[in-house]
Amino acid sequence: MKRIVLVSISLLIILSGNPLLAQTKVIKVNATKTNDYGIQYVLPKTILKVTIEYSETTQKAGPYAKYASRYLGINDSEVVPEDQAYYTLDKVFITETGIPNKDQSYLVLFKSKTTAPFVYLTEDGMLCSINADYHPDPLPEKGNTVAVPSSNLPKINPQSIYTEEYLRAGSVSKMAEVAAKNIYKIRESRQDILTGEVENVPKDGEAMKIILGNLDAQEKLWTELFTGSSETVKHSKQLVIEPVAEIKKEILFRFSKYAGVVDSDDLSGNPVYWDLKDLKTVNIPEPDPKKKAKEPQSLVYNIPGKADIDIYTAAKKLYVTTVNVTQFGTTEILASEVFEDKKAPIRIYFYPTMGAIKQIIQ
Repeated sequence: MKRIVLVSISLLIILSGNPLLAQTKVIKVNATKTNDYGIQYVLPKTILKVTIEYSETTQKAGPYAKYASRYLGINDSEVVPEDQAYYTLDKVFITETGIPNKDQSYLVLFKSKTTAPFVYLTEDGMLCSINADYHPDPLPEKGNTVAVPSSNLPKINPQSIYTEEYLRAGSVSKMAEVAAKNIYKIRESRQDILTGEVENVPKDGEAMKIILGNLDAQEKLWTELFTGSSETVKHSKQLVIEPVAEIKKEILFRFSKYAGVVDSDDLSGNPVYWDLKDLKTVNIPEPDPKKKAKEPQSLVYNIPGKADIDIYTAAKKLYVTTVNVTQFGTTEILASEVFEDKKAPIRIYFYPTMGAIKQIIQ
């Protein structure tokens, strides 16, 4: 029976709510005579990806806004008073991932008589597994800037609904009156269809749905001549930050009602702050020259530290999370002798974007 050995290290890998970067491609490298049974790899350093989701709303006033109450009984609060555009901050969140740290490139050596040792690496040379097949997670779907439809009604050319009476009206007041009459006619037609008080009642549910949808779309167009219209577009922007030290009340970005996300030094926007606190979960030992001397023959891996992150404005807190940060941790060494068992080759799985050992199986 095979025995399972879990690495005993003071590390809690935080996965929930903090997805790591999925690798699209990995490379299998065999330790052979041609490469002197040595495989080079690089440990990652943590970067933080700040995703900012916000909305841009464009409103246009209707030409008959001042007649909305008189002809339709619509309150002023439901009417767009003037053309305007504004932005609202919807969501801010952070995910941590890893990029190769050029200052931490190493070579792990295998004995020539060990059983066909091999390593899976990312395209950037970060460790995925040793002596074990590795299957990367699929990449998550990327979000795009999209317009949010105000309704699911069919599209109708506004010009197609204008009646002769409406087009011949000689004043704005008269046009508003005719527009209101058309709204009431549409409502009556809808009611007649629903109660069956028309000669040609739709024979099936789908036909009924199409007819009612068309009437709803017409009513919406006429009504917007009074209430105005609104369209919202969703935007997303990403900031990439490499944490190197603790941060207290630093401006992450600024947000303007009239421009959306702006740079941290752009005073047109209100500041959004962030704190980054090293939780000091990893005891960082003093450098050991003897240990360093053994590194070329050993496996070096990361033990990431953890940090708390707060994102907030002067008025409220926007986001709180805890992330893994390799820069707040240390490295450890696994002696190369662990790979010399011919009968039961040791298998090691890593968190590629942290350089941390996930599991050792023997």
